[in-house]
Amino acid sequence: MQQAKPNLSFWQIWNMCFGFLGIQFGFALQNGNVSRIFQTLGASIDELPILWIAGPLTGLLVQPIVGYYSDRTWNRLGRRRPYFFYGAVLTTMALFFLPNSPSLWMAAGMLWILDASINITMEPFRAFVGDNLNEKQRPLGFSMQSFFIGIGAVVASALPYMLTNWFEVANTAAPGEIPDSVRYSFYAGGIVLFIAVLWTVMRSTEYSPTQLAAFGEAHEEEVAGANQRRYWQPGTIASIIGVLSLALVWQFSLDQQLYILGGAILAFGLLQYWVSAAKGKGHFGMVVQIVDDLYQMPGRMRQLAVVQFFSWFALFALWIYTTAAVTSVHYGSSDPTSAAYNDGADWVGMLFAFYNGFAALAALVIPYIVRRTSLQIAHCINLVLGAAGYLSFLIIKDPALLWISMIGVGFAWASILSLPYAMLADVLPAGKMGVYMGMFNFFIVLPQLLAATILGSLVNHLFNAEAIYALALGAASLLIAAVYVLTVKTETR
Repeated sequence: MQQAKPNLSFWQIWNMCFGFLGIQFGFALQNGNVSRIFQTLGASIDELPILWIAGPLTGLLVQPIVGYYSDRTWNRLGRRRPYFFYGAVLTTMALFFLPNSPSLWMAAGMLWILDASINITMEPFRAFVGDNLNEKQRPLGFSMQSFFIGIGAVVASALPYMLTNWFEVANTAAPGEIPDSVRYSFYAGGIVLFIAVLWTVMRSTEYSPTQLAAFGEAHEEEVAGANQRRYWQPGTIASIIGVLSLALVWQFSLDQQLYILGGAILAFGLLQYWVSAAKGKGHFGMVVQIVDDLYQMPGRMRQLAVVQFFSWFALFALWIYTTAAVTSVHYGSSDPTSAAYNDGADWVGMLFAFYNGFAALAALVIPYIVRRTSLQIAHCINLVLGAAGYLSFLIIKDPALLWISMIGVGFAWASILSLPYAMLADVLPAGKMGVYMGMFNFFIVLPQLLAATILGSLVNHLFNAEAIYALALGAASLLIAAVYVLTVKTETR
């Protein structure tokens, strides 16, 4: 007889989610400081997006693979916790090495390692909530994750500013050298991340495969899924688009970073051919199964994928260009060695702390908005608030008042981290929670990949390298997501 999954206590859920504080500590340090590090090491404005491409590419590869294997893992640490622990070890090491990069190419390489490590740790946390909590408690679990994300990011984003203004740590350095305030922040972030994740590993438990079977959530056996012929049409279309894109970039001497976009489309097309051939030979390994699952994703997941795509395109624009926009427009300097630039970069860290702080508060308010409206309307409201926050950067001239912009950004951030998952979790097969949560992140990393390949060209050619207009593009993207989320149906599976 199938058993009901029991409610967990508040403190059990707290321990489950506490590791996210550390993960977001590292993630916020990356978002708030990597553009600053790249510019310090000689990167130009139009080079920033391509240097950030590590995030989307590693997420695209790592998250579904980690999800696939974590669905099938069971050892003395459990199902998801082994990935928490080993990912935290790698992430801590990367946080220590990144701010000591002697050159731009080394910093870009370390960002690849940091992003891959964070993804190994972070991806199973979403599935962890689905594994351990019943349907009634899952919204609480996702909201608590958002709360810890906000708290961790507040401190991490503000660290360089606090070290400089409270402890007189230098925020400037010789040309080509990373300021001490940034380096020490990354060291602290590595320590906090490891301790927080270790707390979750040591203080949480997981249901064994036997227990999950008793709850009716045993892993499902692999099935053949989509047939061979199904892959040829999208594979052919993607391959043609990819080849044409590469040809256009070459023929018209467009920005070389656009080769990555065309190459990615071509690679996806070729993958379809490979999967079709593998199925024809009776091979149904990891890659085939992931592609099959992609084609068989629930309808609600397809709708939410569009919402996520436009939401995360906007977020990537914010992370890449806020430092360049604020330092050049509000502080009047684009010289990474100047005091004005570094004061502005420190203030951007504080602004990121503000939006994460507002996100922590929003995590407490959003459930109330959902109760009074619906998941879709609540998410729409929050995304519109985020768009207003982005646009206000073009209106507010006094940098001291930019914290007001962060109110809307914070509500959008908290909502993006929770409400799409709340809408999604109930339609996912329990035995594939990890792989589908990882796959859902395709629609987080694909817009970032697109942003990394086209934002530099748009800002450079359409906006005369004025970074602040990238935030206007982000606002438009959030508004598209806000309108589309109203079409998502959550009444039936």
